[in-house]
Amino acid sequence: MTRLDIFADPVCPWCLIGKVELDRALESRPDHPFAITWHPFRLNPQMPRDGMPRVDYLKAKFGDRAEEAARGVAQRAAELGLDLNVSPTQSDTTDAHRLMHWAGLEGAQTRVMSGLLRAFWYDALDIGNHQTLVKIAGNAGLDRDMIARLLDTDADLDQVTSREIHARERGINAVPTFIIADAHAVSGAQPAALWQKVIDDLSAES
Repeated sequence: MTRLDIFADPVCPWCLIGKVELDRALESRPDHPFAITWHPFRLNPQMPRDGMPRVDYLKAKFGDRAEEAARGVAQRAAELGLDLNVSPTQSDTTDAHRLMHWAGLEGAQTRVMSGLLRAFWYDALDIGNHQTLVKIAGNAGLDRDMIARLLDTDADLDQVTSREIHARERGINAVPTFIIADAHAVSGAQPAALWQKVIDDLSAES
């Protein structure tokens, strides 16, 4: 297997688009060699834990370019056939990344990331909300009661934070970032065709 490390934040639109493109490539190459590990990276580490109105967030982040940025995402999503219904709350993803950490211990990371993306981008849910996270966890096969208890504590907060700091120290400053075999970094939402070529090249080498 070839290790594929993905640094992502579920409230990042390009992480959604990047995962959709990657998923389509993986579906077209069912014998792909990738063993995927997701890593925490918060776009907004200073976000209030209760989040903030998404409209205010976009204005603060992009200023006069807010509408332009939203149009760019909407256009790419439409090209992929995605029907977005985005949460009106820009969520703090600290607890979402804690959930991803616990999912990693159970081999359920990709299922949980899929649930987080679906909740925020299609179901208009706040993925900083504990009830939402517990439901996502349960749908991914995790123990809902255990996740609820963990979320009510600061369990593994330091672990998630230190992993994010380490990523930034390695030079990762945007998401999605993909690292192939701990050697080759690919940034941004890449088209499925690129991933198909990478898979084919790896298969040929092996």
